[in-house]
Amino acid sequence: MQKFQALVAKMRRKEKGATVIEYALIAALISVAAIAAFSFIGTSVKSTMSGIGSAMKSATPT
Repeated sequence: MQKFQALVAKMRRKEKGATVIEYALIAALISVAAIAAFSFIGTSVKSTMSGIGSAMKSATPT
């Protein structure tokens, strides 16, 4: 834990630390947006596949 605190303190003193934190925040924002998009798309795909499955079950072979 002390190494982490020393790293954070070192980053605060240097300008590179601010840049690293900014990139980390951007990456976190992108990942949250991706998770939300995949969740929405997953729900949509699930309902579409359920509809297709129901249609196939109700179809009678000829």
